[in-house]
Amino acid sequence: MTSDLSDLLDGALASGDLLQSSFDNIHELLGGSENPLYEAAVTELAKAGEWKELNNRFFKKLAFGTGGLRGRSIGEIVTAAERGSAAEGEKPEFPCVGTSSLNFYNITRATLGLVRHLLKSHTGEGRPSIALARDTRYFGKEFADCVTKVAVENGCDVYIFSEPRSTPHLSFAVRHLGTTSGIVLTASHNPPHDNGYKVYGNDGAQIVEPDASQIIAEVNAVTGESYDVVPEDKQGEVHELGADMDEAYMARLESLLLDPELVKSQSDLKIVFTNIHGTGGTIAPAMLRRLGFQCETVPEQDVQDGAFPTVKSPNPENAEALQMGIDMAEATGADIVIGTDPDCDRMGVVVRDGNGKMTLLTGNQIGSLMAYYRLLAFTEKDIVNDSNKDHAVVVKTFVTTELQTAIADSFGVGVVNTLTGFKYIGGKLRKYENQIPAELRENYRQLSDEETRALRLEHSKFFIFGGEESYGYLGADFLRDKDGNGAVVMFAELAAYAKSRGLTPVELLDELFVRHGVYLEGQHAETLAGADGAAQIQSLAKSYMDSPPTEIDGVAITKVRDFANDDHIDEEGDEIPKEKMLIFDLADGRAFAVRPSGTEPKIKYYIYYRPEPGQAGLELPEELESAKAIAKKSFDSLKEAIVADMRARLSS
Repeated sequence: MTSDLSDLLDGALASGDLLQSSFDNIHELLGGSENPLYEAAVTELAKAGEWKELNNRFFKKLAFGTGGLRGRSIGEIVTAAERGSAAEGEKPEFPCVGTSSLNFYNITRATLGLVRHLLKSHTGEGRPSIALARDTRYFGKEFADCVTKVAVENGCDVYIFSEPRSTPHLSFAVRHLGTTSGIVLTASHNPPHDNGYKVYGNDGAQIVEPDASQIIAEVNAVTGESYDVVPEDKQGEVHELGADMDEAYMARLESLLLDPELVKSQSDLKIVFTNIHGTGGTIAPAMLRRLGFQCETVPEQDVQDGAFPTVKSPNPENAEALQMGIDMAEATGADIVIGTDPDCDRMGVVVRDGNGKMTLLTGNQIGSLMAYYRLLAFTEKDIVNDSNKDHAVVVKTFVTTELQTAIADSFGVGVVNTLTGFKYIGGKLRKYENQIPAELRENYRQLSDEETRALRLEHSKFFIFGGEESYGYLGADFLRDKDGNGAVVMFAELAAYAKSRGLTPVELLDELFVRHGVYLEGQHAETLAGADGAAQIQSLAKSYMDSPPTEIDGVAITKVRDFANDDHIDEEGDEIPKEKMLIFDLADGRAFAVRPSGTEPKIKYYIYYRPEPGQAGLELPEELESAKAIAKKSFDSLKEAIVADMRARLSS
């Protein structure tokens, strides 16, 4: 570090412009690397007095959250050193420099930590191995090359998808190949300037404790980018994945279809699909056509592009992201628009209502419809019946709609709630697999779905459906993360079922409301970016724990569930890990949850209108529109009160 830069940093620390953590992390980065880019970028920002930008880049080190590592790969301010040969406004030549950014420094540290953990814990024959995939985001290819180099030079084999592939495809590959671990480079539906690094265990699920803490400890022990390369005869090998793995995955996706004859009978169902410039177009449209559905795609959005140029946000829960698909559906008379996010683990849909109007469904509504149909189909086929239904289960997160609980209850099937993050649903699937006697599950991953289902119905729990309100769904356990490709198949079949009854999915949802009562859910997400924002989020979350409201919107709060400080067990008696989340139940049946995001600079509020305690369903179908209007008014009132309370807490 030059003396001029050192003096600038010392002065900024003394004046309070630079946080102590930022000061320490800058010194650690520059002291642990010989890359001239790092000092050039820091010097440029320091000389310009851009201390806020430096704090945002260095106030912390990236740590594994619910989605692994995630951060900016392009700074809010792009330095000349980072821009390199790129033109203004184009993707910079080099990723954002900073310990809280997703760049080669953090990719190297994370991979070194993971590999060292794998080498210590590996008990099988040969070398440990990693399956590796990336989506279409900026620097994905470069980061994948970095991961591969570090892993191979430190003694791990790498099975890498040569082209962008989805997150669920990676989870499937881990299980199919039997690799020791997996990595997918993605930031899901975040803005284009972000990227991420998600780590998977050998069961194809995202890492959980104790592995997570052990990997973090190894990562934290890495003090720089340099490492000693193992001897050539101990280095790993690289294996490229392509068409064969695609076909293996698609063959398993085909098993999600529960009634092929139903689909054939509704061959006039028309679907428009968009991958919103991501990875979903590789598998989903081909899968739909293979199963007999009519499917068109949006040409402008078929292009894989990390800029996501045709949308404000590549998030399929937003109607704007699906608008080009909606326009195509209106022009062609299609029934459904389906979109997936860049790494194709989430799916959003727009469907026609009874009047032909295109209607955006929420993640809770999509999940409820698919859960209902799969419960119905398995029951009607007598696969799940009175003799074994106590061995069937629906798994959802605590913040997912209780309509799914009401639906499962009506079939006599249990529901298990988990914390937010699909890794917890994956953990349940691991448990159910491990409950099968060892001699019967020796070749579990090679068995068909019918064979594994029979084992689970006899010895553990048959997983019928799982999901979370944030547009993530799973319908089988041959992979262990939310699966946008599988969700496309499941929703298309659900739509075919509704059409076979002369209904739209919206009208089928109305049937569920009449039967179980109206459920209405939504969110408010407060974005508080950077170092200052992170401190505000933590302070705000703490305020709810220290001073929880006793009433809101004029209604008493009857129960508070504090998942950070209190002990909780789930419906199966398993201990629930600690997490910064609170759920508040109101006397009139409404509820809300408060939770800092694990992957974005946000604090999230989940808001619920539910039938009052003891009430189930409507007496007459004619009451539905009135009940919906009451629900909307009550929901809006609660949301307004929650936001007002939040603003007061932020200003106090």
